[in-house]
Amino acid sequence: MIAPDIDPVALSLGPLKIHWYGLMYLFGFAGAWWLGNYRSKQPQYSQFGWNPQQVSDLIFYGAMGVIFGARIGYILFYNFSSYLDRPWEIFYIWKGGMSFHGGLLGVLVGMWYFKRKTGHSLLEIMDFGAPLAPIGLFFGRFGNFINQELWGKVTDAPWGMVFRNAGPLPRHPSMLYEMLAEGLLLFTILFFYTLKPRPTGAAIGVFLLGYGIFRSLVEFVRVPDVQLGYLAFGWVTMGQVLSFPMAILGIIFLVYAYKK
Repeated sequence: MIAPDIDPVALSLGPLKIHWYGLMYLFGFAGAWWLGNYRSKQPQYSQFGWNPQQVSDLIFYGAMGVIFGARIGYILFYNFSSYLDRPWEIFYIWKGGMSFHGGLLGVLVGMWYFKRKTGHSLLEIMDFGAPLAPIGLFFGRFGNFINQELWGKVTDAPWGMVFRNAGPLPRHPSMLYEMLAEGLLLFTILFFYTLKPRPTGAAIGVFLLGYGIFRSLVEFVRVPDVQLGYLAFGWVTMGQVLSFPMAILGIIFLVYAYKK
């Protein structure tokens, strides 16, 4: 099966080029804003002061954290030496090169600033935002698919795809695996889990545990970044090194939440 050859540029307006990858971020933020507004009107959140204005502020700070954190994280975790040689490419975000783990750290910074403005506890904010994050992950991974990047290992599975710049053999569409697991499945779990009030810290625990597991599993069929390769034992990737502690932290949050 040949992967769809979609032009990464969605729209050209003279010298201005609007890339699908950037639009995916906008779709993710818009979806998170819509769901956040829906959640803020539910009694379990509105009674604690959540309202549409706070949601808009949270999405704004979160978006800034995602964009800057994801880019800085990719540079530090995955390709530091390359950007030392060509520092101007730091700003080429339309070419991809965004790290989820860096984005997560950036979002935490944004949430901390939001906490200072509103008085919500950091755990409360993380719980409220936990179901919003998979929406951005879903669209972000679809952006990877459009760019035909982060492909998987060679496979003889009937759904294997031939990607440009990846050779003539079919490969696992690992970005679609992540789109469905980290995006759709994790969103479904969190959406239904948070329909009822849960102990503070539980929702973010489910998110961290779910993402850590799903990302670590997909890494087994995803080709590691060429500049890093495998870090140990011929199979451990940077994605697993960064994701496994997330799963452990998720378990800690869940134990803490339900014991308290």
